Amino acid sequence: MRPHKIKVAIIDNSINPSVYTPVEHWSKYLKVEWESFRAPRKFFPKFREGFTHLILTGSEASILDRKRWVQEEVELVQEAVALGLRLLGSCYGHQLLVLALLGPSHVGLCTVPEIGWIPIEVKEDNGLLGKKGLAYVFSSHFDEVLDLDDSFRVLASTDNCRVQAFELKGRPVWGIQPHPEIDIGAAQKFLKSLIGLRLPTGPLFEKALASVPRDSGLVGHILAEFLGS
Repeated sequence: MRPHKIKVAIIDNSINPSVYTPVEHWSKYLKVEWESFRAPRKFFPKFREGFTHLILTGSEASILDRKRWVQEEVELVQEAVALGLRLLGSCYGHQLLVLALLGPSHVGLCTVPEIGWIPIEVKEDNGLLGKKGLAYVFSSHFDEVLDLDDSFRVLASTDNCRVQAFELKGRPVWGIQPHPEIDIGAAQKFLKSLIGLRLPTGPLFEKALASVPRDSGLVGHILAEFLGS
């Protein structure tokens, strides 16, 4: 039986919190007890302190760049899954879940990066995303999940990225490639910050910022399923 008291650990994978603030994005939707932990500083939760749920955030890092803190987080994820905790990974966190559960051959560079508000195809009615059909959500990724095995169920796809969302069959573990937690205003602020860094990928961020935003508000449905409410 799941513990009555919910306690969420937000594993913050951001590299530059002045540009990308995933804890702020996720925590505004949480009405339960939560704490945040900075993975790049090797600061992780201790499960004996009663954590029941883990959110693995996005990151400016590539899943292909595996510094020591990444391996420590992989081991944390493996332990959490073995203990039966509920896990939700977004973007980098989505990819890290698969890295931990299947290994490095199941994550890689995108053929086509997806930046901005994109339509994802929800493949069938499911608890995480709701009804089958198109849903719009903010996305910003250059890496992706590849070739899941039969222990996973793919919940949503796009033409350019087959695994937009998944669940681990028989376990309360979910991954989502986009950022449903980043609302339109926050996404626009984030894109402006990225443009200000003058990166080679700047034109992609500029194009996204100039586009018409469209958000289906999936975050509420996702968190209700994740939290078990």
